[in-house]
Amino acid sequence: MTTTRHRAAVRMIAAIGALSLLAACSDSGGGDGSGDGAGNYPEQNITFVVPFSAGGPTDTVTRMIAEPMAAKLGAKIVVQNVEGAGGTVGAGEVARARPDGYTVLMHHIGMSTAPALYRNLAYKPLEDFEMVGLVTDVPMTIVARKDFPPTTLQDLVTYVKANTNKVTLANAGIGAASHLCGLLFQTATGVKLQEVPYQGTGPALTDLVGGQVDFMCDQTTNTSGQISAGKVKAYAVTTPERVKSLPDLPTTTEAGLPQLQVGVWHGLYAPAGTPQEVVQKLTEALKVALADQRVIDQMAKLGTAPVPAKDATPEAHRARLEEQLGTWAKVIADAGVKAS
Repeated sequence: MTTTRHRAAVRMIAAIGALSLLAACSDSGGGDGSGDGAGNYPEQNITFVVPFSAGGPTDTVTRMIAEPMAAKLGAKIVVQNVEGAGGTVGAGEVARARPDGYTVLMHHIGMSTAPALYRNLAYKPLEDFEMVGLVTDVPMTIVARKDFPPTTLQDLVTYVKANTNKVTLANAGIGAASHLCGLLFQTATGVKLQEVPYQGTGPALTDLVGGQVDFMCDQTTNTSGQISAGKVKAYAVTTPERVKSLPDLPTTTEAGLPQLQVGVWHGLYAPAGTPQEVVQKLTEALKVALADQRVIDQMAKLGTAPVPAKDATPEAHRARLEEQLGTWAKVIADAGVKAS
């Protein structure tokens, strides 16, 4: 009888031990691998993937916020450029990455246009990512080679309508912000122009300054310096209000083309399934970075500004993405453009 009681006690102790082990694994997130160490996050370097070339506007914005975010998180942030196919290569890599918060994507408006542009897109923006928060809305500017004949935006519209087969419209490649703005310009003016796609913004702007192409529409993060230096001719900014760093440049509405309004919004994404505790930590670090005076000053020099704190949230980010997916699906369908 005593032996039987002893054996029962041993079994009970073993069962309690097993339950304790299971509870410990559950608390540490060890059940599925996706939440490992969420409570202690971050415990290693974090990679911010930029799906465009180094030195471009998205890369510039990413590096601006990386340092203050790293300071808040207490871990180093490494910026990695994974360019190709209008940002879809880098975005696809992040969508397939381990959902642990150590691989994060910075993307722009292209996240909302890719489904309409690419027939075989390897990811679904709303399903394959966790939204961290919006970062900034970068205005676009319509700029031309310095010796291009038109002097105002209305002159430009008149000129391109009269010289449709001669005028060249540069962009940084299909799906790039400059390409999208160019589509809107053609829609707003009712013309179809000869487009010259480049492998990135840098080469396109270099050829514009050099006079090899006529005009383009690009972000202030790229064009502000060229405009201020007088290396290009500027016609308008594509936002409702003027840009503080370019106070003499009229808006498209002021210049007579109110149909052309677009800003290039940027946001941070983590792979779907990333623990909400980790997403929350990234969001908190983003808000700290966007309130950093150095970031504010750096963005101001490039003609942009951080979004308000209320927009640096997963909820605001998702709402913007949902709205923009619908908007651009129609624009791109009407233009009859496909990247693949």
